[in-house]
Amino acid sequence: MLYVADSAKERILSIMDSNGLSDEYFVRVSVTSGGCSGLSYTLDFDNENQENDQVFEDNDIKVVTDLKSFLYLCNTTLEFSGGLDGKGFSFNNPNASRTCGCGESFAV
Repeated sequence: MLYVADSAKERILSIMDSNGLSDEYFVRVSVTSGGCSGLSYTLDFDNENQENDQVFEDNDIKVVTDLKSFLYLCNTTLEFSGGLDGKGFSFNNPNASRTCGCGESFAV
C-alpha cells in the first residue's frame, strides 16, 4: 500500500486544479537509480496505466507505481511540507536504510 497524508492530498488537488487536470489523472510515483544515496523518487501526474502497474487509493487520491518501484515503496507515505522551511513533497519510507539531507534519494 502507498499512503497519502492530508498535507499531500491538499497540495495534489491544488496542483491538479491549477493545471486543469481532470479526474482521469492520478499521481505516478517511481524509483530510479541516482541521487547521492543511490535511489531517487520520481513524482508526476499521468492518465495512462502501464502493464504491471500497482494501483492504490488513499485519502481519495489515486497513486500508481510500477511493480519494481513498489518493492521499494511498500508502506510509504507521501507527505507535503510548505512554507519558508518546507521542502515540498517528501516520502516517509520505512524501507529506506538511509536518506540524503534533501530527502530526494535513499538507499535500502
